[in-house]
Amino acid sequence: MDTARIVQEIDEEIGRLTSARNMLTGRNSSTHAGRNAKAVASKRAINTKPAHRLSAAGRKRLSDLMKKRWAERRKKAGEKRK
Repeated sequence: MDTARIVQEIDEEIGRLTSARNMLTGRNSSTHAGRNAKAVASKRAINTKPAHRLSAAGRKRLSDLMKKRWAERRKKAGEKRK
């Protein structure tokens, strides 16, 4: 069994469960749930590119930049209080 078929079956099950949940909670959007599950399945089948990941150096650079920004914010907040 290929992965596209497995994903499609999972999406169909999600659609069925969403429909059942909506009926139990009193929402009447079951017509949208079926269409949404099909749309999600087709998007996932098309979107098979691997996700971009940060390298260790990239994570460190981002961490250093955010720490610098947070320090500047704390400094500005301290100046406003005086």
